[in-house]
Amino acid sequence: MGPVTARRLHGCGLHSVGDVAGLHEDVLVSILGRAAGRHLHALARNRDPRRVRPRRRRGSIGSQRALGPAPRSLADVDATLVQLVERVTGRLRDAGRSCRTVVLRLRFGDYSRATRSCTLSRPTTHTGSVLAAARGLLAAAAPAIEARGLTLIGLSLASLGDGRAPQLELPLAELDRASALDAALDEVRHRFGPAAVTRAALLGRDPGWAMPLLPD
Repeated sequence: MGPVTARRLHGCGLHSVGDVAGLHEDVLVSILGRAAGRHLHALARNRDPRRVRPRRRRGSIGSQRALGPAPRSLADVDATLVQLVERVTGRLRDAGRSCRTVVLRLRFGDYSRATRSCTLSRPTTHTGSVLAAARGLLAAAAPAIEARGLTLIGLSLASLGDGRAPQLELPLAELDRASALDAALDEVRHRFGPAAVTRAALLGRDPGWAMPLLPD
């Protein structure tokens, strides 16, 4: 309902759906016109002939970090990548999703860009698996980073699936420990905030801004 329609209804003393539902259709038509009056009257009485269109879930989950023009070592870039992986895999598990594709996006000091990706052997929700893949992509880009500098790094997880029933991998004992660790860290961060626990390599580092998120 637009602001003009709202002003007309409020001007007639109508402020709730119940107020509108209590009116005869002809009254609403006289206030709003034939099309809008009939449509609003039907909606107020819970009659809507439009087809329900299920909302498509997002196709990827990602985050990025601007680094600025100052030179940064590969160790600093790796630490930023670890922050992004921690953030994005936490969001992945919160959404009940798994991923199979890891995408690294880079913007160099000369404003050129590069995108590198790899497909995992099977879907995963584990921070360690994603971090290993992302570090492999970063290592491949290291010569370009050293030559041209880096001003932005981004990470996206794609080929998303249902993370609540992932395919089991061997060895199972190692996988169970990784899953338990991820779950424990997620619970601590949900209860005490994202800065409650972090990796030793990230102590004292600026975590950057985390944008508010829409529901999956």
